[in-house]
Amino acid sequence: MKVMSVFGTRPEAIKMCPLVLQLEKTPGIESVVCVTGQHRQMLDQVLEVFGVRPDYDLNIMKARQTLASITSSVVEGIGEVIDACHPDIVLVHGDTTTSFAAALGAFYKQTAVGHVEAGLRTYNKYSPYPEEMNRVLTGRIADVHFAPTERNRAALAREGVEHNVFVTGNTVIDAFATTVKDGYQFREEVLRTVDFSRPTVLLTAHRRENLGRPLEQICDAVLEICAKLPQVQFVYPVHLNPAVRETVFAKLGGHSQIHLIDPLDVQDMHNAMARCYLVMTDSGGLQEEAPHLGKPVLVLRTETERPEAVEAGTAKVVGVRTQDITAQAMQLLTDEPSYRKMATAQNPYGDGHASERIAAILQDVMAGKEEQ
Repeated sequence: MKVMSVFGTRPEAIKMCPLVLQLEKTPGIESVVCVTGQHRQMLDQVLEVFGVRPDYDLNIMKARQTLASITSSVVEGIGEVIDACHPDIVLVHGDTTTSFAAALGAFYKQTAVGHVEAGLRTYNKYSPYPEEMNRVLTGRIADVHFAPTERNRAALAREGVEHNVFVTGNTVIDAFATTVKDGYQFREEVLRTVDFSRPTVLLTAHRRENLGRPLEQICDAVLEICAKLPQVQFVYPVHLNPAVRETVFAKLGGHSQIHLIDPLDVQDMHNAMARCYLVMTDSGGLQEEAPHLGKPVLVLRTETERPEAVEAGTAKVVGVRTQDITAQAMQLLTDEPSYRKMATAQNPYGDGHASERIAAILQDVMAGKEEQ
C-alpha cells in the first residue's frame, strides 16, 4: 500500500513528521512525502529536525501569495504528483489551504483521502479564517477521518460523517519524543541569553483575523503587564508576515522586558515552551502542545476549535481586548493557586501514540476490513 503524506506549513509538518516516521517503519506501507512549500523556510526547519526528506516538493511559495494562488498551485501540482506516483491514499492534515487544496486535487484524481486531525469546529466560517472552511471542506472530501478526540468524532457525526471515523489522539504529542531534551542548547542566540528562572511568557500572535487593531490591543496588553510586573519577561517569535512585523516591532521593539525574535524551529520552540511559565497565543497547535508540558495557555482569540483544552482547564479563551488579556495574565502571574490549577490539569490530546494508531488503522481500512 502506497501512502502519500502531503503538507506545506510549519504546524502541519510538526504534526505530520512523526506520522511519516511511523509509516516508514510500518510493514506493508510504502511511504511517500510531498510538500507544497506553502511555508518555505519554516517548513524546511521542521523537516531537518525530524530527518524527513520529501520525495516531491511543489515549492509554491512566492512573495505576497494569496489564498487563491496557493489553492490553484496546490490543486494542479498534487494532480501531477498523483499521476507520477499513483498513491492508494493521500493523507492531509488539519485545516491549512494546503490540506484543502491537496484533498481537492486528490478527489479530482479519484484517489482516497485520509484526514489527520479531523473534526475540529468553531461553526463560524470566518473564525479562524480560512481554516474553519478548509477543514469543513476537507472533511466532506475525505474517506478516512482521524479525529484527535471524542468531541471531534461527535462533531463529524452531527454532519453525517460516521463511516471510517477513528479517535486516535493528536500526533503533535508524538513530536515531543523527538524535540524536547534535557540540557538542550538553543540555536537562537537570543534564547541563549534569556534567564528562564524569571517568569517568562511565551507569546505568539499572527492570525489573519487578529491583524490590525486586535494585534495592537494584544501588544498594549503586553506593555501593561510589563509595566505592572517588572520581573516578568516576554519571548515573542514574530511571524514573517510583514503585516505582523510592522505592528509588533513598532509597538514592542526596544523594550527591555520583551525579546522579539524570528520564528523558531520546532526544537527551539518546544524547548522554550518547556522552560517558560505561561503561554499566550492565537495559534491552534500551541493550545495542544503547551498542556503536555504543564503550561497554562491564554488563547488570544474570541473562540476556539479546541474546546477540550478549555473544558479540561488547561486553556482559557481571553479574546483580544487589552483589559481582558491583562487581567487574565496578571491572575496567573500573581496567584499561585490559579496557576497551579491550570498547570496540573490533564492534557486531553493523547498519550504520544497517535501515529502508531493511524498507521495500524490505515492497514486495516485499506485492506478492506470492517471499521472499528
